[in-house]
Amino acid sequence: MMDEKKMLKLQNGSDIRGVAMEGVEGEAVTLGHDAANVIGAAFVNFLAEKIGKPASKLKIAIGHDSRLSAISLKEAAIEGAMNLGARMFDCGLCSTPAMYMSTVFEDTQMDGAIMITASHLPYNRNGLKFFTAEGGLEKEDIKTILLAAARLEPVRYDISDVEKLDLIDLYAAYLRDKIRVGANLEENYMQPLAGMKIVVDAGNGAGGFFARKVLKPLGADTTGSKYLDPDGRFPNHIPNPENKEAMASIKKIVKDSHADFGLIFDTDVDRMGAVLSDGKEINRNALIAMIAAILAPDNPGSTIVTDSVTSDELTEFLEGSLHLKHHRFKRGYKNVINECIRLNEEGIDCPLAIETSGHGALRENYYLDDGAYLAVKLIIAAAKARRKDMHLTNLIEELGYPADAREYRLNISGLEDYRAYGYKVLEEFKELARARGIQVASPSYEGVRLVFPDEGWILLRLSLHDPNMPMNIEGKHDGDCEKLVKIARELVSGFVHLDYSVIH
Repeated sequence: MMDEKKMLKLQNGSDIRGVAMEGVEGEAVTLGHDAANVIGAAFVNFLAEKIGKPASKLKIAIGHDSRLSAISLKEAAIEGAMNLGARMFDCGLCSTPAMYMSTVFEDTQMDGAIMITASHLPYNRNGLKFFTAEGGLEKEDIKTILLAAARLEPVRYDISDVEKLDLIDLYAAYLRDKIRVGANLEENYMQPLAGMKIVVDAGNGAGGFFARKVLKPLGADTTGSKYLDPDGRFPNHIPNPENKEAMASIKKIVKDSHADFGLIFDTDVDRMGAVLSDGKEINRNALIAMIAAILAPDNPGSTIVTDSVTSDELTEFLEGSLHLKHHRFKRGYKNVINECIRLNEEGIDCPLAIETSGHGALRENYYLDDGAYLAVKLIIAAAKARRKDMHLTNLIEELGYPADAREYRLNISGLEDYRAYGYKVLEEFKELARARGIQVASPSYEGVRLVFPDEGWILLRLSLHDPNMPMNIEGKHDGDCEKLVKIARELVSGFVHLDYSVIH
Protein backbone atom coordinates (compact mmCIF):
# COMPACT_ATOMS: atom_id res chain seq x y z
CA MET A 1 0.00 0.00 0.00
CA MET A 2 1.01 3.59 -0.63
CA ASP A 3 1.56 6.25 2.01
CA GLU A 4 -1.80 8.00 2.45
CA LYS A 5 -0.35 11.35 3.58
CA LYS A 6 2.04 11.45 0.63
CA MET A 7 -0.76 10.60 -1.77
CA LEU A 8 -3.00 13.34 -0.42
CA LYS A 9 -0.21 15.88 -0.82
CA LEU A 10 -0.47 15.30 -4.57
CA GLN A 11 -3.83 17.05 -4.64
CA ASN A 12 -3.79 20.51 -6.17
CA GLY A 13 -7.39 21.67 -6.12
CA SER A 14 -9.23 19.66 -8.76
CA ASP A 15 -5.97 18.32 -10.26
CA ILE A 16 -3.18 16.00 -9.17
CA ARG A 17 0.34 17.41 -9.38
CA GLY A 18 3.76 16.39 -8.13
CA VAL A 19 7.45 16.10 -8.87
CA ALA A 20 7.67 13.49 -11.61
CA MET A 21 11.39 13.34 -12.32
CA GLU A 22 14.72 14.12 -10.73
CA GLY A 23 16.83 17.05 -11.83
CA VAL A 24 16.00 19.91 -9.47
CA GLU A 25 17.99 20.03 -6.26
CA GLY A 26 15.89 19.52 -3.15
CA GLU A 27 12.85 18.23 -5.08
CA ALA A 28 12.41 14.49 -4.58
CA VAL A 29 10.08 12.56 -6.89
CA THR A 30 6.56 12.37 -5.45
CA LEU A 31 4.63 11.34 -8.57
CA GLY A 32 6.43 8.33 -10.03
CA HIS A 33 5.40 5.06 -11.70
CA ASP A 34 3.82 3.46 -8.63
CA ALA A 35 1.74 6.53 -7.73
CA ALA A 36 0.45 6.94 -11.30
CA ASN A 37 -0.28 3.22 -11.45
CA VAL A 38 -2.55 3.12 -8.41
CA ILE A 39 -4.14 6.46 -9.33
CA GLY A 40 -5.09 5.02 -12.73
CA ALA A 41 -6.67 2.02 -11.03
CA ALA A 42 -8.47 4.18 -8.47
CA PHE A 43 -9.97 6.29 -11.27
CA VAL A 44 -11.36 3.14 -12.88
CA ASN A 45 -13.04 2.14 -9.62
CA PHE A 46 -14.32 5.70 -9.09
CA LEU A 47 -15.74 5.84 -12.61
CA ALA A 48 -17.35 2.41 -12.37
CA GLU A 49 -19.19 3.44 -9.22
CA LYS A 50 -20.09 6.90 -10.54
CA ILE A 51 -21.73 5.77 -13.78
CA GLY A 52 -22.84 2.32 -12.70
CA LYS A 53 -20.80 0.18 -15.07
CA PRO A 54 -18.43 -2.68 -14.28
CA ALA A 55 -14.77 -1.85 -14.88
CA SER A 56 -14.65 -4.31 -17.77
CA LYS A 57 -17.24 -2.24 -19.66
CA LEU A 58 -15.50 1.12 -19.26
CA LYS A 59 -13.90 3.00 -22.17
CA ILE A 60 -11.25 5.47 -21.02
CA ALA A 61 -9.06 7.75 -23.14
CA ILE A 62 -5.65 8.88 -21.95
CA GLY A 63 -3.30 11.47 -23.43
CA HIS A 64 -0.47 13.76 -22.46
CA ASP A 65 1.33 17.02 -23.20
CA SER A 66 5.01 17.32 -24.12
CA ARG A 67 6.53 16.80 -20.66
CA LEU A 68 9.54 14.50 -20.41
CA SER A 69 7.86 12.30 -17.81
CA ALA A 70 4.55 12.07 -19.69
CA ILE A 71 4.95 8.72 -21.42
CA SER A 72 6.19 6.86 -18.34
CA LEU A 73 3.31 8.20 -16.22
CA LYS A 74 0.81 7.42 -18.97
CA GLU A 75 2.03 3.84 -19.26
CA ALA A 76 1.85 3.40 -15.49
CA ALA A 77 -1.74 4.68 -15.36
CA ILE A 78 -2.70 2.45 -18.30
CA GLU A 79 -1.24 -0.58 -16.49
CA GLY A 80 -3.29 0.12 -13.38
CA ALA A 81 -6.47 0.67 -15.37
CA MET A 82 -6.12 -2.30 -17.73
CA ASN A 83 -5.32 -4.60 -14.83
CA LEU A 84 -8.89 -3.95 -13.64
CA GLY A 85 -10.28 -4.74 -17.09
CA ALA A 86 -10.93 -1.22 -18.40
CA ARG A 87 -10.62 -0.68 -22.13
CA MET A 88 -7.96 2.00 -22.56
CA PHE A 89 -7.34 4.23 -25.61
CA ASP A 90 -3.92 5.84 -25.93
CA CYS A 91 -4.30 9.26 -27.57
CA GLY A 92 -0.61 10.18 -27.45
CA LEU A 93 0.30 13.89 -27.57
CA CYS A 94 -2.92 15.77 -26.98
CA SER A 95 -4.49 18.82 -25.36
CA THR A 96 -6.50 18.85 -22.17
CA PRO A 97 -9.69 20.12 -23.90
CA ALA A 98 -9.40 17.39 -26.54
CA MET A 99 -9.28 14.77 -23.79
CA TYR A 100 -12.57 16.04 -22.40
CA MET A 101 -14.11 16.06 -25.88
CA SER A 102 -13.35 12.34 -26.17
CA THR A 103 -16.31 11.86 -23.82
CA VAL A 104 -18.51 13.98 -26.11
CA PHE A 105 -17.61 13.15 -29.71
CA GLU A 106 -20.09 10.74 -31.30
CA ASP A 107 -17.22 8.69 -32.74
CA THR A 108 -15.60 8.11 -29.34
CA GLN A 109 -18.05 8.65 -26.43
CA MET A 110 -15.59 7.65 -23.74
CA ASP A 111 -16.85 7.01 -20.22
CA GLY A 112 -13.90 8.94 -18.87
CA ALA A 113 -10.61 10.57 -19.83
CA ILE A 114 -7.22 11.17 -18.22
CA MET A 115 -4.82 13.95 -19.21
CA ILE A 116 -1.19 13.83 -18.10
CA THR A 117 -0.15 17.47 -17.63
CA ALA A 118 1.05 20.04 -15.13
CA SER A 119 0.17 23.08 -17.27
CA HIS A 120 2.99 25.66 -17.17
CA LEU A 121 4.88 24.28 -14.16
CA PRO A 122 8.64 23.50 -14.45
CA TYR A 123 9.82 20.56 -16.54
CA ASN A 124 10.29 18.21 -13.56
CA ARG A 125 6.64 18.46 -12.52
CA ASN A 126 3.67 16.59 -13.90
CA GLY A 127 0.13 15.69 -12.97
CA LEU A 128 -3.20 14.19 -13.95
CA LYS A 129 -6.58 15.68 -14.80
CA PHE A 130 -9.74 13.59 -15.04
CA PHE A 131 -12.95 14.01 -17.01
CA THR A 132 -16.37 12.46 -17.44
CA ALA A 133 -19.03 13.69 -19.84
CA GLU A 134 -20.19 15.99 -17.02
CA GLY A 135 -16.85 17.82 -17.08
CA GLY A 136 -13.71 17.86 -14.98
CA LEU A 137 -13.74 16.21 -11.58
CA GLU A 138 -14.17 18.33 -8.45
CA LYS A 139 -11.81 18.67 -5.47
CA GLU A 140 -13.83 16.16 -3.45
CA ASP A 141 -13.57 13.61 -6.27
CA ILE A 142 -9.80 13.98 -6.42
CA LYS A 143 -9.51 13.40 -2.68
CA THR A 144 -11.68 10.28 -3.00
CA ILE A 145 -9.45 8.92 -5.79
CA LEU A 146 -6.23 9.60 -3.88
CA LEU A 147 -7.54 7.99 -0.69
CA ALA A 148 -8.59 4.93 -2.68
CA ALA A 149 -5.27 4.86 -4.53
CA ALA A 150 -3.38 4.79 -1.23
CA ARG A 151 -5.07 1.48 -0.38
CA LEU A 152 -3.99 -0.21 -3.62
CA GLU A 153 -0.83 -2.05 -4.55
CA PRO A 154 1.03 -1.11 -7.75
CA VAL A 155 0.81 -3.75 -10.48
CA ARG A 156 2.67 -4.62 -13.65
CA TYR A 157 0.52 -5.39 -16.67
CA ASP A 158 1.28 -6.02 -20.34
CA ILE A 159 -0.08 -3.00 -22.24
CA SER A 160 1.40 -3.86 -25.63
CA ASP A 161 -2.09 -4.28 -27.09
CA VAL A 162 -3.50 -0.99 -25.78
CA GLU A 163 -5.69 0.60 -28.45
CA LYS A 164 -4.55 3.78 -30.21
CA LEU A 165 -6.81 6.76 -30.91
CA ASP A 166 -5.84 9.74 -33.06
CA LEU A 167 -7.96 12.09 -30.99
CA ILE A 168 -6.19 15.32 -31.92
CA ASP A 169 -7.27 14.86 -35.56
CA LEU A 170 -10.92 14.53 -34.49
CA TYR A 171 -10.58 17.58 -32.27
CA ALA A 172 -8.89 19.66 -34.98
CA ALA A 173 -11.70 18.76 -37.40
CA TYR A 174 -14.23 19.91 -34.78
CA LEU A 175 -12.46 23.28 -34.49
CA ARG A 176 -12.19 23.67 -38.27
CA ASP A 177 -15.92 23.10 -38.64
CA LYS A 178 -16.62 25.75 -35.98
CA ILE A 179 -14.54 28.30 -37.92
CA ARG A 180 -16.12 27.43 -41.27
CA VAL A 181 -19.64 27.80 -39.92
CA GLY A 182 -18.84 30.85 -37.80
CA ALA A 183 -17.03 32.76 -40.54
CA ASN A 184 -20.11 32.33 -42.74
CA LEU A 185 -18.09 32.74 -45.92
CA GLU A 186 -20.14 30.81 -48.45
CA GLU A 187 -17.98 31.73 -51.44
CA ASN A 188 -14.94 30.16 -49.80
CA TYR A 189 -16.41 27.79 -47.24
CA MET A 190 -13.52 25.32 -47.23
CA GLN A 191 -10.80 27.96 -46.82
CA PRO A 192 -12.37 30.91 -45.01
CA LEU A 193 -8.98 32.11 -43.72
CA ALA A 194 -7.38 32.50 -47.16
CA GLY A 195 -5.53 35.81 -47.28
CA MET A 196 -5.02 35.97 -43.51
CA LYS A 197 -1.67 35.54 -41.82
CA ILE A 198 -1.93 34.00 -38.35
CA VAL A 199 1.11 32.81 -36.44
CA VAL A 200 1.27 30.49 -33.44
CA ASP A 201 3.70 30.15 -30.55
CA ALA A 202 3.06 26.76 -28.93
CA GLY A 203 5.95 27.10 -26.47
CA ASN A 204 7.04 23.53 -27.32
CA GLY A 205 3.89 22.26 -25.63
CA ALA A 206 0.98 20.39 -27.21
CA GLY A 207 -0.46 23.32 -29.21
CA GLY A 208 1.49 22.96 -32.45
CA PHE A 209 -1.46 21.12 -33.98
CA PHE A 210 -3.43 24.36 -34.08
CA ALA A 211 -1.18 25.84 -36.76
CA ARG A 212 -0.78 22.62 -38.71
CA LYS A 213 -4.19 20.98 -38.41
CA VAL A 214 -6.57 23.92 -37.93
CA LEU A 215 -5.21 27.11 -39.49
CA LYS A 216 -3.32 25.82 -42.55
CA PRO A 217 -6.15 23.59 -43.86
CA LEU A 218 -8.46 26.61 -43.65
CA GLY A 219 -6.16 28.64 -45.89
CA ALA A 220 -4.31 30.74 -43.33
CA ASP A 221 -0.66 31.61 -43.89
CA THR A 222 1.13 30.38 -40.75
CA THR A 223 4.73 30.91 -41.87
CA GLY A 224 6.78 32.37 -39.07
CA SER A 225 5.07 30.29 -36.38
CA LYS A 226 7.52 29.04 -33.78
CA TYR A 227 8.08 26.37 -31.15
CA LEU A 228 5.41 24.09 -32.61
CA ASP A 229 7.38 20.90 -31.96
CA PRO A 230 6.97 19.29 -28.52
CA ASP A 231 9.96 19.57 -26.20
CA GLY A 232 9.39 18.92 -22.52
CA ARG A 233 12.49 20.89 -21.52
CA PHE A 234 10.69 24.08 -22.70
CA PRO A 235 13.99 25.51 -23.97
CA ASN A 236 12.64 28.75 -25.45
CA HIS A 237 10.28 30.15 -22.83
CA ILE A 238 7.74 29.06 -20.24
CA PRO A 239 4.56 28.10 -22.14
CA ASN A 240 2.30 30.45 -20.21
CA PRO A 241 0.30 33.41 -21.61
CA GLU A 242 0.76 35.21 -18.28
CA ASN A 243 4.55 35.07 -18.57
CA LYS A 244 6.26 38.27 -19.81
CA GLU A 245 8.90 36.37 -21.79
CA ALA A 246 6.23 34.27 -23.47
CA MET A 247 4.22 37.33 -24.49
CA ALA A 248 7.39 39.06 -25.69
CA SER A 249 8.05 35.98 -27.84
CA ILE A 250 4.72 36.04 -29.63
CA LYS A 251 4.95 39.82 -30.07
CA LYS A 252 8.29 39.40 -31.83
CA ILE A 253 6.92 36.59 -33.98
CA VAL A 254 3.97 38.74 -35.06
CA LYS A 255 6.22 41.71 -35.82
CA ASP A 256 8.86 39.70 -37.71
CA SER A 257 6.21 37.84 -39.72
CA HIS A 258 4.05 40.90 -40.44
CA ALA A 259 1.11 38.78 -39.31
CA ASP A 260 -2.49 39.88 -38.84
CA PHE A 261 -2.26 38.47 -35.34
CA GLY A 262 -0.61 35.76 -33.31
CA LEU A 263 -1.77 33.15 -30.80
CA ILE A 264 0.09 31.71 -27.83
CA PHE A 265 -0.95 28.65 -25.82
CA ASP A 266 0.08 27.14 -22.54
CA THR A 267 1.50 23.60 -22.43
CA ASP A 268 -1.81 21.69 -22.52
CA VAL A 269 -3.78 24.29 -24.54
CA ASP A 270 -6.47 25.07 -22.00
CA ARG A 271 -5.27 28.70 -21.90
CA MET A 272 -4.34 31.21 -24.57
CA GLY A 273 -3.31 34.78 -25.27
CA ALA A 274 -3.01 36.78 -28.47
CA VAL A 275 -1.12 39.68 -30.00
CA LEU A 276 -2.55 41.93 -32.70
CA SER A 277 -0.65 43.26 -35.71
CA ASP A 278 0.08 46.54 -33.92
CA GLY A 279 1.69 44.68 -31.00
CA LYS A 280 -1.28 45.05 -28.67
CA GLU A 281 -1.41 42.19 -26.18
CA ILE A 282 -4.73 40.40 -25.82
CA ASN A 283 -4.36 38.66 -22.49
CA ARG A 284 -5.65 39.12 -18.95
CA ASN A 285 -8.29 41.92 -18.86
CA ALA A 286 -8.01 42.59 -22.59
CA LEU A 287 -8.74 38.95 -23.45
CA ILE A 288 -11.80 38.94 -21.19
CA ALA A 289 -12.99 42.18 -22.79
CA MET A 290 -12.53 40.90 -26.34
CA ILE A 291 -14.27 37.56 -25.82
CA ALA A 292 -17.13 39.38 -24.03
CA ALA A 293 -17.39 41.84 -26.93
CA ILE A 294 -17.60 38.93 -29.38
CA LEU A 295 -20.39 37.31 -27.35
CA ALA A 296 -22.32 40.48 -26.46
CA PRO A 297 -24.44 40.86 -29.66
CA ASP A 298 -25.93 37.37 -29.20
CA ASN A 299 -26.19 37.66 -25.41
CA PRO A 300 -27.44 41.18 -24.63
CA GLY A 301 -27.52 42.08 -20.95
CA SER A 302 -25.85 38.82 -19.95
CA THR A 303 -23.44 38.25 -17.06
CA ILE A 304 -19.71 37.64 -17.43
CA VAL A 305 -18.09 35.72 -14.53
CA THR A 306 -14.43 36.51 -13.86
CA ASP A 307 -11.92 35.95 -11.10
CA SER A 308 -11.41 38.49 -8.34
CA VAL A 309 -8.39 40.39 -9.69
CA THR A 310 -9.91 41.92 -12.81
CA SER A 311 -9.61 45.69 -13.19
CA ASP A 312 -12.19 48.40 -12.55
CA GLU A 313 -11.61 49.47 -16.13
CA LEU A 314 -12.82 46.06 -17.31
CA THR A 315 -15.99 46.46 -15.23
CA GLU A 316 -16.57 49.89 -16.80
CA PHE A 317 -16.11 48.43 -20.28
CA LEU A 318 -18.36 45.42 -19.72
CA GLU A 319 -21.13 47.39 -18.06
CA GLY A 320 -20.76 50.77 -19.73
CA SER A 321 -19.73 49.95 -23.30
CA LEU A 322 -21.17 46.46 -23.77
CA HIS A 323 -24.16 46.82 -21.40
CA LEU A 324 -23.36 43.49 -19.77
CA LYS A 325 -23.08 42.61 -16.08
CA HIS A 326 -19.73 41.85 -14.42
CA HIS A 327 -19.70 39.21 -11.69
CA ARG A 328 -16.30 39.15 -9.92
CA PHE A 329 -15.90 35.80 -8.20
CA LYS A 330 -13.03 33.73 -6.76
CA ARG A 331 -9.72 32.81 -8.32
CA GLY A 332 -9.38 29.24 -9.57
CA TYR A 333 -10.70 28.17 -12.95
CA LYS A 334 -13.05 25.56 -11.47
CA ASN A 335 -14.50 28.16 -9.07
CA VAL A 336 -15.24 30.52 -11.94
CA ILE A 337 -16.71 27.78 -14.15
CA ASN A 338 -18.89 26.34 -11.39
CA GLU A 339 -20.22 29.79 -10.58
CA CYS A 340 -21.12 30.30 -14.24
CA ILE A 341 -22.97 26.97 -14.26
CA ARG A 342 -24.76 27.86 -11.02
CA LEU A 343 -25.94 31.21 -12.37
CA ASN A 344 -27.26 29.63 -15.57
CA GLU A 345 -29.11 27.00 -13.55
CA GLU A 346 -30.74 29.84 -11.62
CA GLY A 347 -31.94 31.36 -14.89
CA ILE A 348 -29.28 34.10 -15.14
CA ASP A 349 -27.94 34.38 -18.68
CA CYS A 350 -24.20 33.72 -18.32
CA PRO A 351 -22.33 32.74 -21.51
CA LEU A 352 -18.75 33.08 -20.26
CA ALA A 353 -16.57 32.21 -17.27
CA ILE A 354 -13.02 33.47 -17.62
CA GLU A 355 -9.94 34.11 -15.48
CA THR A 356 -7.22 36.67 -16.03
CA SER A 357 -4.88 33.65 -16.32
CA GLY A 358 -6.38 32.87 -19.76
CA HIS A 359 -8.66 30.04 -18.61
CA GLY A 360 -11.93 30.73 -20.43
CA ALA A 361 -15.03 28.52 -20.58
CA LEU A 362 -18.06 29.16 -22.76
CA ARG A 363 -21.52 27.80 -22.14
CA GLU A 364 -21.77 26.97 -25.84
CA ASN A 365 -18.71 24.71 -25.49
CA TYR A 366 -19.70 22.50 -22.55
CA TYR A 367 -18.29 24.97 -19.98
CA LEU A 368 -14.88 23.66 -21.02
CA ASP A 369 -11.86 25.88 -20.37
CA ASP A 370 -10.34 25.59 -23.81
CA GLY A 371 -7.65 27.92 -25.13
CA ALA A 372 -8.05 26.63 -28.68
CA TYR A 373 -11.80 27.31 -28.62
CA LEU A 374 -11.17 30.87 -27.41
CA ALA A 375 -8.75 31.22 -30.33
CA VAL A 376 -11.49 29.98 -32.66
CA LYS A 377 -13.80 32.76 -31.41
CA LEU A 378 -11.09 35.37 -32.08
CA ILE A 379 -10.40 33.96 -35.54
CA ILE A 380 -14.08 34.01 -36.52
CA ALA A 381 -14.36 37.62 -35.31
CA ALA A 382 -11.21 38.56 -37.22
CA ALA A 383 -12.50 36.97 -40.43
CA LYS A 384 -15.80 38.85 -40.12
CA ALA A 385 -14.07 42.14 -39.31
CA ARG A 386 -11.76 41.76 -42.31
CA ARG A 387 -14.71 41.60 -44.67
CA LYS A 388 -15.86 44.96 -43.29
CA ASP A 389 -12.38 46.53 -43.49
CA MET A 390 -12.30 46.54 -39.72
CA HIS A 391 -9.91 45.04 -37.17
CA LEU A 392 -10.12 43.08 -33.94
CA THR A 393 -8.83 46.17 -32.10
CA ASN A 394 -12.13 47.89 -32.82
CA LEU A 395 -13.88 45.49 -30.45
CA ILE A 396 -12.06 46.83 -27.38
CA GLU A 397 -11.10 50.37 -28.40
CA GLU A 398 -13.14 51.74 -25.46
CA LEU A 399 -11.39 49.53 -22.87
CA GLY A 400 -9.33 51.47 -20.36
CA TYR A 401 -6.31 50.25 -18.44
CA PRO A 402 -5.02 50.96 -14.93
CA ALA A 403 -1.97 53.19 -14.74
CA ASP A 404 -0.20 50.64 -12.55
CA ALA A 405 -0.90 47.16 -11.19
CA ARG A 406 1.07 45.15 -8.65
CA GLU A 407 0.86 41.80 -6.92
CA TYR A 408 2.62 40.82 -3.71
CA ARG A 409 2.64 37.47 -1.91
CA LEU A 410 2.80 37.79 1.86
CA ASN A 411 4.07 34.53 3.36
CA ILE A 412 2.49 33.15 6.54
CA SER A 413 5.22 31.61 8.67
CA GLY A 414 5.54 29.78 11.98
CA LEU A 415 2.03 28.32 11.98
CA GLU A 416 0.69 24.88 11.12
CA ASP A 417 -2.91 26.04 10.66
CA TYR A 418 -2.10 28.90 8.30
CA ARG A 419 -5.61 29.00 6.86
CA ALA A 420 -7.23 29.84 10.20
CA TYR A 421 -4.68 32.59 10.69
CA GLY A 422 -5.28 33.90 7.18
CA TYR A 423 -9.03 34.18 7.77
CA LYS A 424 -8.34 36.01 11.04
CA VAL A 425 -6.06 38.45 9.18
CA LEU A 426 -8.81 39.14 6.65
CA GLU A 427 -11.35 39.98 9.36
CA GLU A 428 -8.98 42.29 11.18
CA PHE A 429 -7.77 43.84 7.91
CA LYS A 430 -11.38 44.67 7.07
CA GLU A 431 -12.04 46.28 10.46
CA LEU A 432 -8.81 48.27 10.36
CA ALA A 433 -9.79 49.64 6.95
CA ARG A 434 -13.28 50.58 8.08
CA ALA A 435 -11.84 52.34 11.15
CA ARG A 436 -9.87 54.55 8.75
CA GLY A 437 -13.00 55.31 6.73
CA ILE A 438 -11.97 53.18 3.76
CA GLN A 439 -14.78 51.68 1.70
CA VAL A 440 -14.96 47.86 1.79
CA ALA A 441 -16.57 46.24 -1.26
CA SER A 442 -19.69 44.18 -0.60
CA PRO A 443 -20.29 41.55 -1.68
CA SER A 444 -16.74 40.27 -2.09
CA TYR A 445 -16.61 36.59 -2.99
CA GLU A 446 -12.93 36.29 -2.20
CA GLY A 447 -10.87 38.08 0.41
CA VAL A 448 -11.30 41.75 1.28
CA ARG A 449 -11.42 44.40 -1.44
CA LEU A 450 -10.83 48.01 -0.44
CA VAL A 451 -12.29 50.56 -2.82
CA PHE A 452 -10.80 53.99 -3.45
CA PRO A 453 -13.23 55.47 -6.01
CA ASP A 454 -10.80 58.04 -7.43
CA GLU A 455 -7.58 56.10 -7.05
CA GLY A 456 -8.08 52.31 -7.44
CA TRP A 457 -8.34 49.28 -5.17
CA ILE A 458 -6.55 46.85 -2.87
CA LEU A 459 -7.46 43.15 -2.64
CA LEU A 460 -6.10 40.88 0.08
CA ARG A 461 -6.99 37.20 -0.10
CA LEU A 462 -5.81 33.80 1.07
CA SER A 463 -3.98 31.63 -1.46
CA LEU A 464 -5.94 28.64 -2.75
CA HIS A 465 -3.17 26.15 -2.01
CA ASP A 466 -0.17 27.75 -0.30
CA PRO A 467 0.63 29.42 3.07
CA ASN A 468 0.59 32.97 1.75
CA MET A 469 -1.77 35.88 1.19
CA PRO A 470 -1.69 37.46 -2.26
CA MET A 471 -2.30 41.21 -2.34
CA ASN A 472 -3.27 42.90 -5.60
CA ILE A 473 -3.20 46.68 -5.96
CA GLU A 474 -4.29 48.75 -8.96
CA GLY A 475 -4.01 52.51 -9.38
CA LYS A 476 -6.13 54.50 -11.81
CA HIS A 477 -3.64 57.31 -12.41
CA ASP A 478 0.11 57.83 -12.20
CA GLY A 479 1.14 57.88 -8.57
CA ASP A 480 -2.07 56.30 -7.23
CA CYS A 481 -0.50 52.88 -6.83
CA GLU A 482 2.27 54.32 -4.65
CA LYS A 483 -0.34 55.88 -2.35
CA LEU A 484 -2.26 52.61 -2.09
CA VAL A 485 0.91 50.60 -1.45
CA LYS A 486 1.67 52.86 1.53
CA ILE A 487 -1.84 52.39 2.93
CA ALA A 488 -1.70 48.62 2.39
CA ARG A 489 1.61 48.31 4.20
CA GLU A 490 0.29 50.26 7.18
CA LEU A 491 -2.82 48.05 7.39
CA VAL A 492 -0.91 44.75 7.52
CA SER A 493 2.10 45.88 9.57
CA GLY A 494 0.68 44.53 12.84
CA PHE A 495 0.36 40.88 11.84
CA VAL A 496 3.38 39.11 13.31
CA HIS A 497 3.14 35.90 11.24
CA LEU A 498 2.65 37.78 7.97
CA ASP A 499 5.73 38.84 6.00
CA TYR A 500 4.78 42.27 4.70
CA SER A 501 8.38 43.25 3.91
CA VAL A 502 7.67 42.46 0.24
CA ILE A 503 5.31 45.44 -0.01
CA HIS A 504 7.31 48.37 -1.27
